Amino acid sequence: MPPQKQARQRLLIKGGKVVNDDLSVVADVYVEDGVVQQVGPNLNPEPSTGLVVLDATNKLVIPGGIDTHTHMEFPFMGSRSKDDFYTGTKAAIAGGTTMIIDFAIPQKGCSLTEAFDTWKSRADPKVCCDYSLHVAVTWWSNKGAKKMLAMGITGPEGHELCRPEEVEAEATQRAITIANAVNCPLYVVHVMSRSSAKVISNARREGKVVYGEPIAASLGTDGTNYWNKDWAHAAAYVMGPPLRPDPSTPGFLMNLLANGDLSVTGTDNCTFDICQKALGKDDFTKIPNGVNGVEDRMSVIWEKGVHSGKMDENRFVAVTSTNAAKIFNLYPKKGRIAVGSDADIVIWDPKATRKISAKTHHQANNFNIFEGMVCHGVPVATVSRGKVVYEGGVFNVTAGEGKYVSRPPFPPYVYKRVRQREQVSQPVPVKRAPYTGTVSGTSVTRK
Repeated sequence: MPPQKQARQRLLIKGGKVVNDDLSVVADVYVEDGVVQQVGPNLNPEPSTGLVVLDATNKLVIPGGIDTHTHMEFPFMGSRSKDDFYTGTKAAIAGGTTMIIDFAIPQKGCSLTEAFDTWKSRADPKVCCDYSLHVAVTWWSNKGAKKMLAMGITGPEGHELCRPEEVEAEATQRAITIANAVNCPLYVVHVMSRSSAKVISNARREGKVVYGEPIAASLGTDGTNYWNKDWAHAAAYVMGPPLRPDPSTPGFLMNLLANGDLSVTGTDNCTFDICQKALGKDDFTKIPNGVNGVEDRMSVIWEKGVHSGKMDENRFVAVTSTNAAKIFNLYPKKGRIAVGSDADIVIWDPKATRKISAKTHHQANNFNIFEGMVCHGVPVATVSRGKVVYEGGVFNVTAGEGKYVSRPPFPPYVYKRVRQREQVSQPVPVKRAPYTGTVSGTSVTRK
C-alpha cells in the first residue's frame, strides 16, 4: 500500500488587528504547515477537520518576540543557571517570545567552534521554540573588585561600585571608535546606563552604524535594590554590567528605545536561585551574576513603553522582534506577519493585566526581579511554526520541537549602510595631464 499522505497543519486566526513594525490592519491570518499563506479580511479557507481556528477579536496579532540575549543552563562562577533550554524556552513562550538567541561561551583554551557545538548539543534536545546562537569572546580584570573588598565593602552594593557607570560608557565609546575606524557595524549588548546610552545615541546621530540593546531589567527596575537591607533581595539583582542606582535610568532608556536611538531588547536571562546567590554572602565578587526576564520582557516593555504612552504598537513590534530579525539576518522569515513568513505569532490582549510573581511564573527560579509589577498587555496565545503552543495558560509543547536557525553573515539591513559609507569615503581619483621631466638626469614621461 502507498504511504498515507500526512495531514496538513492548518491554522486560521480570525478577527484580530495584525500589527507589524510599519503597519496595523484588521485582517485574518491563514497558516499552513508552519508558514503564513494568506493575510487579509474575511478569509475562508477550505474547511476540514484539521483546521484550528483562534478568535482574536479585539486583540492584536503580532510577530512572536525575539529575545536577543539569553544564557540558558550556563555554567558560571562555580554554578549553573537554573533555566535550561527546556524550562527557559517554555517560559519564553508563555511570555510571547518564540525565538531566543543564546550565548555560547568558550572555556579558556577552547575553540569558538567547539563552544558552538557544545551549546547546540545542549539545546537541540530541549528547546520548545526556535533558537540561534552568538559566540562570545570574553575576558576581564578583577582589580576593581579587590579594591572594594580591601575597603571592607563585601555586600551586593560593591558589585555596582566597582563597575561604575563611567567605565561602561568609556568601554562603549572605545568599541564604537574602533568599529568606526574599520567601518564595521557594532551591536552593543546589555545597555544599562544613561551614559552608555548617550554614547550610542550620539554615535548614531553622527552616522555611525551602531545598535544598542537595553534589557528588560534595565527598562523595568533599577540599582537602588543593591542597597536593600535584605541581603537576598539585593543579591537577586546582581548582574554585569550592573543596574544603575539612578531611578530615572529606566525611563531614560525607554525614551531612547521609543525614538530609535536604541534598537532592540533582550533580557540577559541567566537565573540563579537564592541558594546559588548565597555563594557570595560575605564577598560580592562570588555572587553569581544574572537575573530573569525571558518570560516577562514583552509585558514589561508594553507596560513601560506602550501603556505609558512613550511608544505605539508598531514600535513595540519593532523593538521586540522586527529589528532583531533584521539585524541578525532572520527577516522576513522572523519578525513579520506576511505571506511566506514563519508562523511565529502571538495573540496579544492590550487590555488584560497580570501581576508578575515568582509564585506564578514558569521559570525555574525562586524569585523574580519584577515581583509585584502589574503589567497591562498579556499574551493569550502563542503560535510557534504554526502550532498553538500556549493558550489560556495551558502549554502544548514538546522538548526538542524548536529548531536551530542559521543566520547568514552580512545582513543587508546592516551592511547596506556599511557599503554606502565605504563608497562615500573612497578617495576621488585625480587625473593628471601627461608631462615630461627628469629624475637623476634621466628623461621620463609619466602618464
